Amino acid sequence: MNRDRSVRELNDVEAVGALRQSFEGIKREIAKVIIGQEEIVDQLLISLLARGHCLLVGVPGLAKTLLIKTLAEVMDLKFSRIQFTPDLMPSDITGTEIIEDNRSTGTKSFKFVKGPVFANILLADEINRTPPKTQAALLEAMQEHHVTAAGQKYTLEEPFFVLATQNPIEQEGTYPLPEAQLDRFMFNLWLEYPSEKEELEIVKSTTSMYAPKLDHILGTEEILFYQDLVRRVPVADHVIAYAVNIVTRTRPKSAGSPQFIKDWLSWGAGPRASQYLILGAKTRCVLEGRKSPDIDDVRKVVGPVLRHRIVPNFNAEADAVTAIQIVEKLLEND
Repeated sequence: MNRDRSVRELNDVEAVGALRQSFEGIKREIAKVIIGQEEIVDQLLISLLARGHCLLVGVPGLAKTLLIKTLAEVMDLKFSRIQFTPDLMPSDITGTEIIEDNRSTGTKSFKFVKGPVFANILLADEINRTPPKTQAALLEAMQEHHVTAAGQKYTLEEPFFVLATQNPIEQEGTYPLPEAQLDRFMFNLWLEYPSEKEELEIVKSTTSMYAPKLDHILGTEEILFYQDLVRRVPVADHVIAYAVNIVTRTRPKSAGSPQFIKDWLSWGAGPRASQYLILGAKTRCVLEGRKSPDIDDVRKVVGPVLRHRIVPNFNAEADAVTAIQIVEKLLEND
């Protein structure tokens, strides 16, 4: 508590420096367990401090679950995991009402038993393996930070951060995420295979008696303080205009859209993309110890913000063009 109070006594300039030190400390602790994936760790922390959510896409065995559990431990946050399956029900996520006997009065009453969504970091493992009805149970929680059961609203504890995983290989028995739910994820992160050198280190550490001890770097109150700090970061008008311009140009019917956008996309990104570009840029600059973002900060988060918000059409599929290639081409045509 003393540590939390001292952080709140800092002015914004001092808080930026303190967050920079904590950021480096978090990465050092995570590196004790996770080899490589430095950029993914950076983007996860950016999303957390910007009050966003992340969708992680990667083949099995890339330590997606371990990374998320390690992040929760280093930040001393309550962690919960849901394994999404075809028979999962919405109440399995949000919670359910049960009938409870009151032995003193002999009466019965309903009691709400909270589901795994009541955590600080929620891992939705293989989210595309459950039907849309169950996927939609996360929508209210992700956007409003509360759930409703039997007409009663239950507020989730802050901070609340959803990390969902998808396997890009096995598509049999999966249900594509609706665009409305995809749009609620700030970042779409693709985990790549480790390099040969990194894989050597992974095998050495995971096949021995090595058991790292992790230190807690940030607590709940500090995270909430830094989330507020990000919102207070000033942004120049030309940086906001640049972010909005990029998003506007992803829309095929926009007058300023390049011809390849009109040829390859059915739908572009909505206003939430512009908001997340600025929030991502603000968070990135603060984590690097700077006081205000520039256009380069926006460009660094364009890929993970936009690639799941644009919808390639049949022409793009015929030309073997992916969403991320379209985003990269858009950046080249600034």
